[in-house]
Amino acid sequence: MSIRFSIISVLFLFLFSWSCFTTTEAYDALDPTGNITIKWDIISWTGDGYVATVSIFNFQQYRHIQAPGWQLGWTWFKKEVIWSMVGAQATEQGDCSKFKGNIPHCCKKTPTVVDLLPGTPYNQQVANCCRGGVISSWAQDPATAVSSFQISVGQSGTTNTTVRAPRNVTLKGPGPGYTCGPAKIVPPTKFISDDKRRKTQAMLTWNMTCTYSQFLAQKTPTCCVSLSSFYNKTIVPCPTCSCGCQNGTCVDPKIASVVPALTGKNKLDPLLQCTQHMCPIRVHWHVKTNYKEYWRVKVTITNFNYNMNYSQWNLVVQHPNFDNITQLFSFNYKPLSPYAGINDTAMLWGIKFYNDFLSQAGPIGNVQSELLFQKDPSTFTFEKGWAFPRRIYFNGDNCVMPPPDAYPWLPNAASNLATSSLLILITFLSVLILM
Repeated sequence: MSIRFSIISVLFLFLFSWSCFTTTEAYDALDPTGNITIKWDIISWTGDGYVATVSIFNFQQYRHIQAPGWQLGWTWFKKEVIWSMVGAQATEQGDCSKFKGNIPHCCKKTPTVVDLLPGTPYNQQVANCCRGGVISSWAQDPATAVSSFQISVGQSGTTNTTVRAPRNVTLKGPGPGYTCGPAKIVPPTKFISDDKRRKTQAMLTWNMTCTYSQFLAQKTPTCCVSLSSFYNKTIVPCPTCSCGCQNGTCVDPKIASVVPALTGKNKLDPLLQCTQHMCPIRVHWHVKTNYKEYWRVKVTITNFNYNMNYSQWNLVVQHPNFDNITQLFSFNYKPLSPYAGINDTAMLWGIKFYNDFLSQAGPIGNVQSELLFQKDPSTFTFEKGWAFPRRIYFNGDNCVMPPPDAYPWLPNAASNLATSSLLILITFLSVLILM
């Protein structure tokens, strides 16, 4: 009897640990080379330091930095100060009392820098600055996937051998989640003149690479997926407590009219509508229609966060039939190919000035589209949940999917599923009895 109890205990512990396992790794299978690279180009020397152009390149395919924007921090190697900045500013000046006459912009050992806001006077701008720290993802808009500023550093050394790179670089985008590696000397960046006839290059270039981990960004998921189909009346909801359980701080939708008065000052803290899943975002995948040679899906994204408007949102969906997508309504589409020769992953996002802005929770807090797929006779089927996605990301975060055995099944498959589950249970019990 003790042996049977031990086996059952081990089995339950294994299943529990499997369901609760969360990885802290930054590797993303759908964007294996995605990262944010910070390039620090020294473009000239000064009397006690240098002038540099600092650029933040977002090489992530679908993860962007949204409002209130990025914050870049570091620790100076020596006793450097920031004399001036163009296109960005330090959030604190620090103690500059030892300076007489010309006061530095920032004297802190660990400065924090933010982008300037749109509308900044032209004489305070440089190229790719002044968007409030918002940076697009690389696949969505490469032209705005970079942010830059210029910095004049003093007390740093004035040659390649005496100057030192900043240490302990941190990037918030806008919250935690990014981990940055040490600065590395790379071949100097080359700059081409406006007339394309002359090249100049930086005196010295450092690169810092930052990678994202969803677990470091937040301890709970930020989105979940619900499913339905035309061939089954069952609507599979998001799993209960997908993003946490109700703890008394959520808002009853019946009092939505007074919610704006309840919103806090910190827009990074969600103010959620009371739901059984408690996720800021729900993605609903509905298998809508079956034609002779095509089938149609309706996708709806709903915002349950009263504290957040999602601008430049995007959705990444993995499904084998994206190789045969025929038409898309009211969403942009781009195929992603994380695996060579396999086109099963798509990036979807809103049309500019139409539905690229996902409003906060409420009657208009949703966007939707329909996808038309062509059937491939060799692979197409509605059986065993094939019509539903394998994985969904919203704004780069992996969404919680319902368990596979809860998917809407074809009517003639329901009895087979029940019989199969019963046989598995009987077999398992028989093995325990015989031991």
